[in-house]
Amino acid sequence: MARWTVRFDRSVGRFAYRIHRHLYQLTGGVVGQHSGMGPMLLLTTTGRRTGAQRTTPLLYMPEGEDFMVVASNGGRPEPPAWLLNLEVQPAATVQVGRRRVAARASVLPSDEHPELWDRMVASYRGWGEYQHLTDRRLKMVRLEPLG
Repeated sequence: MARWTVRFDRSVGRFAYRIHRHLYQLTGGVVGQHSGMGPMLLLTTTGRRTGAQRTTPLLYMPEGEDFMVVASNGGRPEPPAWLLNLEVQPAATVQVGRRRVAARASVLPSDEHPELWDRMVASYRGWGEYQHLTDRRLKMVRLEPLG
């Protein structure tokens, strides 16, 4: 499954993610919240250079009330733009299904939190595969709902 996901991501992924995002938003999360790989959320960040709102569909792992995501970028050498945005401005919006909440992001290096990383990879083994594809140490991001 993980190898297929990498192939998909590297070929038509960007186009498919755009459609996924639009369907998720259009249906209020009825379509797009669940995938064969796991639960999906929409993460909206503020562009670090433009100040524009950017929304990205991401797999996540629930962690109590928080949402855990991995900045894998499909195992590419460069980190995803949404991570760079959160490092400059940690305020974000998370949508899970119909629920939209303001959240604060905390970036956690996976090598500093090995037990959490192991649980993340157990929930979606593709994250482990992505780590093998890049020399960049993947980071986990905790999205903590506010209020």
